[in-house]
Amino acid sequence: MSEARIIDGKKIAEGLRVRVAAEVARLKKDHGLTPGLAVVLVGNDPASEIYVRNKGLQTKEAGMNSFEFKLPETTTQEALLAKVRELNADPAVHGILVQFPVPAQISQQAVIETIDPDKDVDGLHPVSAGRLASGLPGLVPATPTGCLVLAREAFKARGETLAGKHAVVVGRSNLVGKPVAQLLLGENCTVTIAHSRTADLPAVCRLGDILVAATGRAEMIRGNWVKPGAVVIDVGTTRIPAPERGEGKMRLVGDVAFAEAKAVAGDITPVPGGVGPMTIACLLRNTLFAAARIHGIAPPQDI
Repeated sequence: MSEARIIDGKKIAEGLRVRVAAEVARLKKDHGLTPGLAVVLVGNDPASEIYVRNKGLQTKEAGMNSFEFKLPETTTQEALLAKVRELNADPAVHGILVQFPVPAQISQQAVIETIDPDKDVDGLHPVSAGRLASGLPGLVPATPTGCLVLAREAFKARGETLAGKHAVVVGRSNLVGKPVAQLLLGENCTVTIAHSRTADLPAVCRLGDILVAATGRAEMIRGNWVKPGAVVIDVGTTRIPAPERGEGKMRLVGDVAFAEAKAVAGDITPVPGGVGPMTIACLLRNTLFAAARIHGIAPPQDI
């Protein structure tokens, strides 16, 4: 069997951003409406700072308004929640994202529950999660949406749809595992959610026509855990030492042992360059949808 095809997340994300930008231009032209995304960063986490900067750049490139708020590490929970409430009330802001993790003195759940569900572009509010579980329209977390788009594109290249496929999702977080399972159910997949306590996890993984890895553990899923020909979507990003690159150097790996899995799978996402670029693109898509819905405009169907 030949090696797996690489699912090019950068290219697919670029196409999505182009379509979002075209819809943003149409909203401006037809309705005088410019979608706005507000991102709040508390503290000085270097990875979060890079991510927030990239979000801001891509938001502006799509023709949207970008609002960035950087608060000190010592910010109290009440001060952060007050900022969120202020953004809830701001008519220029259609999407609100508080960058996680937040410092220890702040409850992440309290922040999530304070964001207006209509502006919850991270899709984490209990109302957003409930709407997804109920099959109702709403804002869905960006990373799971990106996973779905990548899986759909892989099967589309084969002349197939997701319907009827057995999807195994490894990981049960509110951020990725649970919502990606709901999205796959919505595509008429048969879905198994597996995790660290699953009995004979490798055997369960081998059942998956689609295998979504969202464990947060570097290279946990080995090549012999993958069903031959499966579509493998790797959500993980972990930096590990790379002495071959020089002393103190690091490299980024996913939750899947890429070289091993590539020899078995039919299609696989790389790390980096797979799910990561899709997350910001889907976040922009959510902001566009939020702006349209808030103003009673039918969101576009074809992006």
